[in-house]
Amino acid sequence: MRYRPLGSTGVHVSSLCLGAMMFGEWGNPDHAASIGIIRTALDAGVNLIDTADVYSGGESEVIVGKAIAGRRDDVIVATKMSSPMGPGPNERGASRRWIVRACEQSLRRLGTDHIDLYQVHRPDPATDLDETLGALSDLVHAGKIRYAGSSTFAPSAIVQAQWVAERRQRERFVCEQPPYSLLSRGVEADVLPTCEAYRMGVLAWSPLAGGWLSGRWRRDAPGLSSHRTRTMPFRQTLAHYDLTVPGNQAKLDAATELARVADEAGLTLIELALAFVTTHPAVTAAIIGPRTAEHLHSQLSAADIVLEPAVLDRIDRIVAPGTDLNPDDAGYQAAVLSDPARRRRAAG
Repeated sequence: MRYRPLGSTGVHVSSLCLGAMMFGEWGNPDHAASIGIIRTALDAGVNLIDTADVYSGGESEVIVGKAIAGRRDDVIVATKMSSPMGPGPNERGASRRWIVRACEQSLRRLGTDHIDLYQVHRPDPATDLDETLGALSDLVHAGKIRYAGSSTFAPSAIVQAQWVAERRQRERFVCEQPPYSLLSRGVEADVLPTCEAYRMGVLAWSPLAGGWLSGRWRRDAPGLSSHRTRTMPFRQTLAHYDLTVPGNQAKLDAATELARVADEAGLTLIELALAFVTTHPAVTAAIIGPRTAEHLHSQLSAADIVLEPAVLDRIDRIVAPGTDLNPDDAGYQAAVLSDPARRRRAAG
């Protein structure tokens, strides 16, 4: 297992981060099995676990807390907040009121007195960044979190957060968590260079493109259409796998070609996909999200793989640098683009 500095913090983390979204109701409801997967990953050298309060309604954090009991000092625990955790209008977002409450709840579920990396899960346009950074700074000063980070922020928001932190003397975001894979390379154009400029760590989520790079999605795969009925949290699965969508057709074509590249390089497609993400100089770690022990083992084998320049050149010919084959895979989209009302001037 390789270890890399998390931005400029001085903390070193494994190049593969164990994502815990699939532990609990959303994926594997067997707590004992999920704990076993986590401990196997730790034994293999993974020292960074990423979860979120919203994953299975907090169940994921509970499972992580059980798994790291007795090993807390050896594990970098990252979790996230801002996604809805209840029906109330203030049970979400990045206000001081919610951040403090959400942090206390996560600490209780994790069974720990501090969170190593506390991340804003998605931008909250209704809350001033100074409000958010001020609350996170107070949590750092109180010893309840060690560092703060962002997830799926636009480059302009990443820069704005750095400026606010500097000008208002707040703790700054030390890392960003963007979507990044062989099929979704849009962040190469601006997010990753921006993170490099501010010496921020990068934890790349969905490096297997939501299952498209698992090896099952290729034109010659049997029962291809059956995959369209699978369920996943956080997205309309039918749209994500719907092969009538041009972007998904492009992903299927690319995944088929990339599988050939992996075969000729003596790798599985999973290994190629994970090694591609961790090869980028701006990326600190790729977040893997196994649901079973088998999934974990198929992904851990990528930890020490370094891709040859010739392989990277072939990948570039299949999916051009800075390209998202399906724009819907880019993660967060600003309200000004997703909400038609934000694009129109008031009458009169």
